[in-house]
Amino acid sequence: MVAARRLIARFGLVSTEDTNQAETRTAEQRQRTIAQLEGRLERRRADSRMSVLGAGSDDLEAGRAYLAKLADGGWIVPGWPTEHGGLGLAGPEAAGVRSALSAFEAPDLYPWMVGIDLIGPTILEHGSDDQKRRWLPGIRTGREIWCQMFSEPDAGSDLAGLKSRARRDGEGWRVSGSKVWTSRAHYSDWGLLLARFDFSVPKHRGIVAFGLNMRSEGVTVRPLVQMNRDAHFNEVFLDDVWIPDRDRIDQPGQGWRVALTCLTFERGALGGGLGVQEEQIRRLGSLIGATDAVDRNEWVARLAEFQIAGWTAGRAEAARKSGRPPGPEDSGSKLRGTAMIKRLASLGMRVEGPAATVGTDDPDEWQSLFLMSPSLSIRGGTDEIQRNILGERVLGLPPEPRVDKDRPFGEASGGDDPLK
Repeated sequence: MVAARRLIARFGLVSTEDTNQAETRTAEQRQRTIAQLEGRLERRRADSRMSVLGAGSDDLEAGRAYLAKLADGGWIVPGWPTEHGGLGLAGPEAAGVRSALSAFEAPDLYPWMVGIDLIGPTILEHGSDDQKRRWLPGIRTGREIWCQMFSEPDAGSDLAGLKSRARRDGEGWRVSGSKVWTSRAHYSDWGLLLARFDFSVPKHRGIVAFGLNMRSEGVTVRPLVQMNRDAHFNEVFLDDVWIPDRDRIDQPGQGWRVALTCLTFERGALGGGLGVQEEQIRRLGSLIGATDAVDRNEWVARLAEFQIAGWTAGRAEAARKSGRPPGPEDSGSKLRGTAMIKRLASLGMRVEGPAATVGTDDPDEWQSLFLMSPSLSIRGGTDEIQRNILGERVLGLPPEPRVDKDRPFGEASGGDDPLK
């Protein structure tokens, strides 16, 4: 018994008793929430179409109407504090609310996912009281859409190598530079922006974070068309954009800390099922013939992966709620979630056969998922970055050489501030 407890403590495992208690609490919260939502939402149909990360969808009005129906009850943000419109729930209970929502029809909510799952929690952790008051209601109710403005054309996977420049200008800041792979920037109201204000210090220390009004003068957005014909990624150009200091998040120099918080939430969101519903996976299983042992075996494996992804995401959220800082488990969750979606999409295409490959103006759900799934390996941090994190923080492997980590960024990047 002592040895078992040591293993549980060392590797973060959950005992059978704890698991049973958590599942009971989740089930009880699910039933309570379903009872509250009956009559407010329509029950999900067995043939409801799947949409993952907005693949093939740009229906904003349906999403806004759905979020408005849930705004007064806090169901869409069960983990947020009650004073900010949430339910103040942790782990199993919050999972129970999300499970209950999956029992009802819902439009594609990806346009709001960045705000609800990533930026809202980041503002709760790093934002001022004024920022929470101004920004969180719009995020929670769906009134305002947020995007994440981190990646840059010249930085690649080295997010801290960003060169967009922020300089003080009276009661605010002037920002110039460019961002890329900014999902939904073309109709976002706000963006969580990282910029560099000091080129004389090492790269991680010279970054500042802002909430950027996307309607500001000097902001230009150019969509990038993907191979599934979506245009949800964007390039964003910032030409001497003025941002009031009240929209600066945390202190200058703490931008990297803000970014890490947001990325941790993103990896957790991308690893927790990505909008796929269990009944959709089961519906795929009903298309597999009883004698097709190979496809049925793979289908069972995909269903098991889906369940594990949900449990892992719930455990990570419970750890955060208990006050433990975010750890590398979200990187593992993101890697497993990405692999699960890719394998599930390939299985769906194979099961449906030639019909799934026919190009139409309204792509089949499995075709759309299949064409979108490669992008998951670069969203929320590349697969290679996640493996580095796990190798160093879990396996204890030596870190990769980082010759520029402690050098002034202007020197390490080949010169002084390029926008002086």
